[in-house]
Amino acid sequence: MERKPKRRTRERILETSLVLFNDFGEPNVTTQLISDEMGISPGNLYYHFHNKDEIIESLFADFEREIEETLSAPVRRAPNVEDIWLFLHLIFEGIWKFRFLYRDINELLSRNRHLEIHFKRIVAHKVQTAAAICRGLVATGDMKASTPEIQALALNMTVVATYWLSFEFVSDPRRKIGGESLARGAFQVMALAAPYLVGRSRKLFDELSKDYLTA
Repeated sequence: MERKPKRRTRERILETSLVLFNDFGEPNVTTQLISDEMGISPGNLYYHFHNKDEIIESLFADFEREIEETLSAPVRRAPNVEDIWLFLHLIFEGIWKFRFLYRDINELLSRNRHLEIHFKRIVAHKVQTAAAICRGLVATGDMKASTPEIQALALNMTVVATYWLSFEFVSDPRRKIGGESLARGAFQVMALAAPYLVGRSRKLFDELSKDYLTA
């Protein structure tokens, strides 16, 4: 039986850091905790990353690459409601994978200029993609909305998607956030567009949303 190659220490540091950041919040995790969790010396960790910010920036680069690819997908062809539903779930899966970035977003951006600049671009891309999706639905007759309404809707959808995990946390800080929270987030973002959907698209939204509406 062929053995799998051992992961490099750098990769293990990033994987361990992501788990710890996600579970405990980035401000509560030190490089000492990361090295202790891995069973390596702090010196070994510092050989690969000089400080915690370098770990964060490396994880952010992975996140940025994945989220930008996801954001680019819907504008490659005219979308329908099913496409948007899938798109939103992919967005929230990416947010969940790197949820510490969203949970601690204000703290991180206030002290890291690199993250501030790049996250600003990601947010702008989210707004652009949401607006492009809405314009596509208008073009196919699945949505009725003016240009100002589309711009406002795209912005509101981005705000909800960006801060949904923070909302979930402050709503019940002692409750463990799980996959169901992401489903609710996707539904709430889609619900913003629902009043503008018409015909088959509105009926399809109503059908798809049944699994997400709570009693």
